[in-house]
Amino acid sequence: MNNSGASYSRPLVIWLFTGCFLVFGMVVVGGITRLTGSGLSITEWNVIMGALPPLHEADWQEVFEKYQASPQFQKLNYHFNLADFKKIFWWEYIHRLIGRIIGIVFIVPFTWFYLKGQISKKLLPRLLFIFALGGLQGFIGWYMVKSGLVNNPHVSHYRLAIHLITAFATFGFILWTALDLIYPKGENTGMKGTDIYKTAVVLFAMVCLQIIYGAFVAGLKAGMLYGTFPKMGDEWMASSVSIAFENDGIISLFENPASVQFIHRCVAWSLVIVYGLLLLFVKKNKSVFKSDSRQVIALNGTGAVLVLQFLLGMFTLLYQVPVALGVLHQAGAFFLFTAVLLLLHALGRGAEVRV
Repeated sequence: MNNSGASYSRPLVIWLFTGCFLVFGMVVVGGITRLTGSGLSITEWNVIMGALPPLHEADWQEVFEKYQASPQFQKLNYHFNLADFKKIFWWEYIHRLIGRIIGIVFIVPFTWFYLKGQISKKLLPRLLFIFALGGLQGFIGWYMVKSGLVNNPHVSHYRLAIHLITAFATFGFILWTALDLIYPKGENTGMKGTDIYKTAVVLFAMVCLQIIYGAFVAGLKAGMLYGTFPKMGDEWMASSVSIAFENDGIISLFENPASVQFIHRCVAWSLVIVYGLLLLFVKKNKSVFKSDSRQVIALNGTGAVLVLQFLLGMFTLLYQVPVALGVLHQAGAFFLFTAVLLLLHALGRGAEVRV
């Protein structure tokens, strides 16, 4: 291997996919942490010393006393004893531990690959950008937690959305980089600039919007409202949505729980419609689209995940956001995000495999 960028080692690609898997795991555990109310259990951010959990009873008592000074304990969990605290502590600890593991998994192999000359000059800036995204994600995570440690025992739904979408962006950039290494850029499939590709881009943008509004729903606990589907109670749009808009204006679309849930529902239906349009454009250009089987697999996979995610969202709402369904729904968002990214990459690249 050399720095010419002519070829890439299989270990380099496996390393990047490992990073994708770890980021996915961190988001899933983050969902469990949020749904179990565990995210505010650790009131300090200590990158080095915080890597070890409390080892003795005195250590446990110390961290518990710090938690007792937090708004969450004083306003919500004032009945907690040490045993109760340990249950929520471990999820937040595991969440942060995975973040530390991700840092190690990136830094150590990166150093090895760089010293071995397996990172090209073209690839190096992208890997450094991934490092920057990882560091930013850690900072945003603590910035989000801090919002729930002052007066209100709930994190800002805006900060939650930024934290979540940054995790998706990090995952997506790593995945795209790995796919670029596997599939050469030279072969042109003729999809870019077509209605098929443009519609796929719209679909991806809407998935990102849905992820953001999913975070808003979670942060505002909007999923606890109107546990009916497809209507919101007896109405297609709850009257509280229009009342909030009349009173507060556009800001209600971001801060009123009923409005946020309504938009989340609307985007879900819109995703189905846009995917239907995508299928229509594919049918009109069937001969061109079939030139690359990877495109067909990605298209069908996107449709399957979209249907599954739609159903998960519906049942999560109907059952008032139980932890299991809430976590599955968040994981489903990750799979949908991945599927659409794979589709976009397949539409823009040829089928030749490099590694």
